[in-house]
Amino acid sequence: MGETNPFVQTLVTVICSVFASSGIWALISKALDKNNAAKRMIKGLGHSQIVEFGIRYIERGWITQDEYEDLVTYLYEPYKAMGGNGSAERIMEEVRKLPIHTTKTI
Repeated sequence: MGETNPFVQTLVTVICSVFASSGIWALISKALDKNNAAKRMIKGLGHSQIVEFGIRYIERGWITQDEYEDLVTYLYEPYKAMGGNGSAERIMEEVRKLPIHTTKTI
């Protein structure tokens, strides 16, 4: 085989140095940490809303079909998919037992 091009050697050295440096891994790690923090915050907000609305419906003693579908579809299912459980799950168990009204009565 022939000689390796000096430009290619330099390029490979630079690329290997960048990936081996702690700086690039620190940036990747920081980006992942931000992502995890955002997920935790979103999960926390979902939990808060499930508990708040769920308790409101439980205290009222009934829930409309629209309220139930919104609570399940837009809050509980995504919350559960993110690994949420505990008190929000217990609230949802109670919400599922509520009578469903077709229209909201005041």
